[in-house]
Amino acid sequence: MTNSPAENRAPPRSDADARALTVIMVAGTVALALSFGARSMFGLVLEPMSADLGWPRETFAFSLAMQNLVWGLAQPLFGMIADRYGDRRALWIGFACYVAGMVISGMAATPLGQHLGAGLLVGLGVSGTAFGLVLSVVARAAPEHRRSQALGLVSALGASGQVFMPLIAQWLVVEFGWREAILAMALLLAPMALCIPRLKAPAPKPGGPAPVPLATAMRRAFGHSSYLLLCLGFFVCGFHVAFITAHFPAYVAEVCSAFTLMGRSVSAEALGAATISLVGLANIAGTLLAGRLGARYPKPYILSGIYALRAVVILAFIALPPTPLSVIVFSLSIGVLWLSTVPLTAGLVATMFGPAAMATLYGFVFLSHQVGAFAGVWMGGRLYDLHGGYEAVWWLAIALGVMSAVAHLPIRDRAWAPAPA
Repeated sequence: MTNSPAENRAPPRSDADARALTVIMVAGTVALALSFGARSMFGLVLEPMSADLGWPRETFAFSLAMQNLVWGLAQPLFGMIADRYGDRRALWIGFACYVAGMVISGMAATPLGQHLGAGLLVGLGVSGTAFGLVLSVVARAAPEHRRSQALGLVSALGASGQVFMPLIAQWLVVEFGWREAILAMALLLAPMALCIPRLKAPAPKPGGPAPVPLATAMRRAFGHSSYLLLCLGFFVCGFHVAFITAHFPAYVAEVCSAFTLMGRSVSAEALGAATISLVGLANIAGTLLAGRLGARYPKPYILSGIYALRAVVILAFIALPPTPLSVIVFSLSIGVLWLSTVPLTAGLVATMFGPAAMATLYGFVFLSHQVGAFAGVWMGGRLYDLHGGYEAVWWLAIALGVMSAVAHLPIRDRAWAPAPA
């Protein structure tokens, strides 16, 4: 069963259009890699920061939960800035907030300072430099028959920052300390300034459909059941991804012991740091595959299958005794299902309402994602402090995966049309 004839036809495009799309995709990939790579380090400093400052784990977990919530709350705002005043202006604001937040987090010694730096400002920074804006530029630049593949490729390669930057951050934490590691990550964001000027979609060609006013697009979206179900399902994605990113390294360090690999001793802490890189590595393949499948088959069914598989993978992991091997297998398995939801979800928004107001409409979908992320990070820290473990959160993640799998089945992969009178 194919998606739509428009995605399978390939109208001729000029060499200039192809080159412009390539530049945008490369710049977007680098920007996403830096944005996601830098924020993925915070799970690695959760334990050493808490121990150094004498805080319960919930304190910095709340900063990270706030980061995820601010990221989501600010996403529609950045989308409106981009749709009204230009993508690059919104990206520059996000970049400035990101660097300032990392610097404050690296220097702060109070909960309020971390809430301001790692929480508020980094949350604003990621919101203004990550998927919401970058993918909307790619969606407008790519022809419809290549949109799913372009979104999948940029999402997958952009997530590569999660492969190598956590390893760099872990080395910095061990060798120099958690403060120096955060400040070094702030410096590594600098190349993003070279990418932002190149993230500008070409103007629509004459003769195309007239753009829909933003207020009209929002009314259509929030009156559309498929859009609302998409928001509900993406809440679950945020819960899964944020909980695992923030708490899984510390969980692995607690439940696993040191082991020998190729004649060398590997600590549980090193294995915990490596899990995020393994997730990022497997995510590249999973997101590329999702982008290709989304061009051939109905996206809601693929999304339903991804969430169902997440529930199965988590259930299998907690049903077995934790070992280094089970941790590695789980990291690779959940990594294949990690951000594979993003190009499919973004593609559905573009299919339903067109790419013109996508930054804003995807922003509201992503807000739901980040509300789930806030719940996942904060509940992970809260329930750990109450019960001394994460078992209750794992079971909740399974139940939410099943719920999201069911919620995606009624979604329709087609353009919005007015209801019959």
